[in-house]
Amino acid sequence: MICFKVFDLKYIFYKVVLSLAIVSLFSCADKLANKKVMQQTSALPAFTSVAVSGKPELNFSINEGKIHNHFFRQQQVAAHTLLKSGTSARVVVAFPAGNSGVSLWFKETTKPIKWQEITEVSAITTENDDQERLYGIETLLEVSAKQLLVEQAVLSNVRVIRDYLHSGMVPEEIKNVVKLSENRVSWYRDRLDGKGGYQLDVEVKQGKVSGGNGQPVRFTATKGLPLIFKIKALSGDKPLTPITKEQLFNLNNQELIAHENQSTEITKNILAFLSYQEKLLAGSWRFATYFGRDTLMSIRLLMPVLQPEVIEAGLGSVIDRLNDRGEVAHEEDIAEFAILRNIRENQTINEQAFYDYKMIDDDYMLAPIVAEYLLNQDKAAAQAFLKRKTPEGISYQARLLTNFNYVISTASTYANNPKIENLIQLEQGHVVGEWRDSGEGLGFGRVPYNVNAIFVPAALKAIAKLHASGLLVAGDTKTAQLSKAGNIASIWQQSAAQHFKVTLTKAQAIAAINAYANKVGLPTGKALAAIDGEPLTFNALSLDKNGKAIAVMNSDDGFALLFTEPNEQDLLNSIKVLLRPYPAGLLTPVGMLVANPTYADAALQPYFSNQHYHGEVVWSWQQALFAAGLERQLLRSDLSQYAKVQLRQAQKRLWQTIHKAKEMNNAELWSWSVTNGQYQLESFGQRSGDKTESNAAQLWSTVYLAISSPKRIFAEK
Repeated sequence: MICFKVFDLKYIFYKVVLSLAIVSLFSCADKLANKKVMQQTSALPAFTSVAVSGKPELNFSINEGKIHNHFFRQQQVAAHTLLKSGTSARVVVAFPAGNSGVSLWFKETTKPIKWQEITEVSAITTENDDQERLYGIETLLEVSAKQLLVEQAVLSNVRVIRDYLHSGMVPEEIKNVVKLSENRVSWYRDRLDGKGGYQLDVEVKQGKVSGGNGQPVRFTATKGLPLIFKIKALSGDKPLTPITKEQLFNLNNQELIAHENQSTEITKNILAFLSYQEKLLAGSWRFATYFGRDTLMSIRLLMPVLQPEVIEAGLGSVIDRLNDRGEVAHEEDIAEFAILRNIRENQTINEQAFYDYKMIDDDYMLAPIVAEYLLNQDKAAAQAFLKRKTPEGISYQARLLTNFNYVISTASTYANNPKIENLIQLEQGHVVGEWRDSGEGLGFGRVPYNVNAIFVPAALKAIAKLHASGLLVAGDTKTAQLSKAGNIASIWQQSAAQHFKVTLTKAQAIAAINAYANKVGLPTGKALAAIDGEPLTFNALSLDKNGKAIAVMNSDDGFALLFTEPNEQDLLNSIKVLLRPYPAGLLTPVGMLVANPTYADAALQPYFSNQHYHGEVVWSWQQALFAAGLERQLLRSDLSQYAKVQLRQAQKRLWQTIHKAKEMNNAELWSWSVTNGQYQLESFGQRSGDKTESNAAQLWSTVYLAISSPKRIFAEK
């Protein structure tokens, strides 16, 4: 048995906002930071490393389009090495330790180059001049380029490297020591507080290196031969404590995770790579730290196959980070990124973490997910969890009650007067607030559908159930208003969703499909055939500041399937409409889209293209969410036999689509193109015009381990 707590997690800044924030952050650094930068220009320490003893627990690769990803973990060393081929080549080595990394970015080449797959990685360790331990990896890289010119080496927190991906900006404080010899170039820097540091060493084994003294570093191949490097990449940030595959899974449910053989083993490897006793990582390489929403949704969907200790660690990490209002922390700034913020905001050099509370959906996710776990546990075990303490010595029950009272308080205004203006809105000054964490992702709306129509009533019902269960210790003054939750939930469930309904006549729907398909070059045959004589009704993505519905069809009804019990009419309409062929609905041959702007205003449609992060793209976990929700609805006893037949048919349609792109299930998201009327799967982020890129390993994309396989569903009569 294992016992541990998880401490930290993620937030995706929209790239423009992040870029502006970074400019402000680094232009305002104080004299102490500048003094430390000057100290970093001292001579490069000798680069001598030794191998870490033992055998790797994890050592596997994932290829996605032009990107080769290699994941490695052995004792204190965990590293994700990314090689990007094409005309904009790069090497990134990301470490879960401190959410840190080293990266090498090359200038654009006239012809595409190709990296060979990594075949062997070794764990290494070394000490810096202050006798502080650094951990990392050593490997051989081979590339087809005749010449590579280094544009930038970025060694820091992954947040800094991630920003460089989007903006090409590097903070002024982050300056490398560069040392060039006959066949080797090394980049090194201390962390801004003088602790640890980051190191990247490239030894040319075939070819040569030149430059330095103010000139760009250049790697040149021997004529007729590929370039071959030996790289050593290290970070001095504190290593995390791994949770092994053997510690992750509930042996009583192994049949749920044994249905896909090799692909399932990769998924288990990914989940293990992202799992540590201190925290679960949201994804690699870009989000290798704590994100509250990602932890909650992943724990909920993986709950049937996880060890109780792992579930409690995930939930505990969220509870530990609740603020005094009861809000869930979305993302954390840690290690060097926290140091940078402290320099900017507090004029001090320290690594005290920052937590981001601007998101609103995760505040209402906590109660239903905690209830799902505790109400299905032995009462003694559930109460033992509630008695656990946060790092500040506050009981988990007390912290949860703070969240529950926050939910009831924020929901009461609408319950007392159910008008649009009393719905839950994004926080003032912010354009994001739920999983579609970009302003354009919500169609620039202010009132999200999923929060108001699903999560708020689900949270209130969960609070009412927990209050009635007797699990919560009586006598706490914070339990006083919990009795209101059930009545408030009924009002929200009856009224809130009605504000988001979009209804079109058959003629309007057909006209919209034809107009949009002609604009973007889509086949319409199957889509038009799916439109029947009934009005087309779906739930808007959000409402704008004036209460107008943003008429973008979306996948968020999956949350309703998993967290609520829609009435039969709404349930059947949802699965019929959303699982129609795109562009009538969301279903394509390569997956279920998270958004379809066919019926939206023409001015809004370009923000939901298949090159936008929250546009007409496929997010793996959203498909899994919908599949899990359908399975849950089939367990209901209040649905007609006709409804259950429709649910099973919807399951088959969805799983047929999931199965066609199953090799992408572990990815964060993917896109598509149409050639000669046929849909082709496309890796996201590797085409000109894609707004960002996809992670090869994403926490909530591992949830298929706990969701029924296509084989099981197809076997049903």
